[in-house]
Amino acid sequence: MPTSAALDVVAKHLNLKFFEVPTGWKFFGNLMDAGLCSVCGEESFGTGSDHIREKDGIWAVLAWLSILAYKNKENLGGEKLVSVEDIVRKHWATFGRHYYTRYDYENVDAGKAKELMASLVKLQSDLSEVNKIVKGLHSDVSNVVNADEFEYKDPVDGSISKHQGIRYLFEDGSRLVFRLSGTGSEGATIRLYIEQYEKDPSKIGRESSEALSPLVEVALKLSKMQEFTGRSAPTVIT
Repeated sequence: MPTSAALDVVAKHLNLKFFEVPTGWKFFGNLMDAGLCSVCGEESFGTGSDHIREKDGIWAVLAWLSILAYKNKENLGGEKLVSVEDIVRKHWATFGRHYYTRYDYENVDAGKAKELMASLVKLQSDLSEVNKIVKGLHSDVSNVVNADEFEYKDPVDGSISKHQGIRYLFEDGSRLVFRLSGTGSEGATIRLYIEQYEKDPSKIGRESSEALSPLVEVALKLSKMQEFTGRSAPTVIT
């Protein structure tokens, strides 16, 4: 679920079935064992297929080499070869670009982290207030049209996984996702996923930090991140 929605856009365009699952390879495993899924990936860049119930870096490299070989099958006579960058830029031109980043706040006081998440859930009940905050920061940021706490029902065994992440979904396809992990005695980790979807061809070549800056500011304001955690910056940005 926290992974970029770029795959969703392509799957819908090609009329292919796809599944949005919580974080955890076990959810992929059930789908693959049942023959419902053959390619999978997660937000920490792990990718794999149905030959093994785990991420496979070698498979991912071979997959990209296969794509490059296919794209260059007519260019082996000395013509300029198609590069990964060429493929990615063509993808952006066709499907739009999903600017994406993750902020990790590690070793946060567990009690304060839970208060932050509870505050976000409470705020979801009033989208007019949410959009008032959004527009007060950046009038050009799209409206939030839906907000929920992600819940997954496994289509294979019927099991239900609740409280898998708090989502704010924007009209233009952008998203904010907040997840809490590691709430033991050593503190908690708050993960903030920020995704800006851009379809305007004149804006798909920007630096990620520039494109994401307004949405980052919105996310920090909605969550009251500094107020709850005392942190002025994340521990890690990916």
